[in-house]
Amino acid sequence: MTKLADDPLRVPLSNELHARPFPIIAAPASAVLLAVRHPDGAARDRGRDRAHLDRLLARFSVQNKPAADGTHFFGQLGRYWLKWESHTEFVTYMLIAEGVSERPFAEGMLGVFPADWLEDMPGLRVTSALIRVEEMPEPRTEISDKLDRWFLGESLAVSSVLDGDAVVASDFRLDDSDHTRIAIFIAPSCGPRRTGRVVQRMAEIETYAKMSLMGLMTARDLGHELNKIETDMTRLTATMADDAASAEETLGRLLSVSAALEALSTKTSFRFGATGAYAQIVRQRIAVLREERFMGRQLMGEFMTRRWDPAMRTVESAERRLQQMTERGGRASNLLRTRVDVERSAQNQKLLESMDRRADIQLRLQETVEGLSVVAISYYAVSLGLYLLGPVAEAKLLSKAWLATLLTPAVVACVWLMVRHIKRKMH
Repeated sequence: MTKLADDPLRVPLSNELHARPFPIIAAPASAVLLAVRHPDGAARDRGRDRAHLDRLLARFSVQNKPAADGTHFFGQLGRYWLKWESHTEFVTYMLIAEGVSERPFAEGMLGVFPADWLEDMPGLRVTSALIRVEEMPEPRTEISDKLDRWFLGESLAVSSVLDGDAVVASDFRLDDSDHTRIAIFIAPSCGPRRTGRVVQRMAEIETYAKMSLMGLMTARDLGHELNKIETDMTRLTATMADDAASAEETLGRLLSVSAALEALSTKTSFRFGATGAYAQIVRQRIAVLREERFMGRQLMGEFMTRRWDPAMRTVESAERRLQQMTERGGRASNLLRTRVDVERSAQNQKLLESMDRRADIQLRLQETVEGLSVVAISYYAVSLGLYLLGPVAEAKLLSKAWLATLLTPAVVACVWLMVRHIKRKMH
């Protein structure tokens, strides 16, 4: 078979489909999730994140390290398993161990991470969760008793998922040790691979839900600025209808408002775009769980609809409001710019009329000057002619008065013709 030339992205594209494999977890098991975000979001230094992971792996003498440009790692740290993932603006660490502690949701597993390594973490914690995976008890009513002891009932969400093979629960609150608790009960018919997918999806719901709420903080800050800008824009728009107001001054102030809106749009576009993407992931992860009600408890989807969806709608509303205000500012600026152009056209028309009047006056002055010039030149020409014809007067052939009378019309006519010739030649 003839070998085809491969696109250089063929292998990376194929590997991308399997870039983040699900962990394999057998119940009972425990897991710790840690998500760290750099304050600058997507501008974080990925090299520092990778170097920090290498330091952790070096502590446990792990030789099988990810590639230099790798975005995930799954390997063993002593008797624990570590799953590391690098995302657009955050990294996640999930530590997995067999068995569960006698005291539910004990944070002892966090001690696996060296204290100095945690202090040097290049970023800030977004969320941390303690995940407890137990075998499904019989009767299943025991699950309800345990959940009542572990969680706060008012915000507890419990769902029977994957056709009843698992029960997942969380109140999405921070407990006394400052971590979120997630409980998962696995039926004997649910294998380790399927269990790993359930754990991974619950971890992703927790992480992406928290990341999406970053947009809510941005939307709240944006709301205060938009309120002030909207007040200024309303006042300026009302001023546009006042003929006494200076259109150019109003246009300058309106352009400043439009520039401020564009700056806000640029500043928030990444966060709002990321929030939309995270929200879509959360909804998709909940959907694939195929939730069913467990003993009358509220579902994960119901919890998100009541507590999380309003926050997402607030973000969408802020983004939509910013876009509408930007469009309004653009329309108002175009309208006012048209008014300024019309006023300038009227001013230019008046200026042209004034220039026409000045040109007419200048022409009349020029014609007057030309007439005076003919008289002045003729006067000097006649004087010169009389000097030239002086001998004729002395010979008493003609008197000096008759010489002047005869000479003046001829000189004036010649000078006038000469001036007209010069004027015609210049034009």
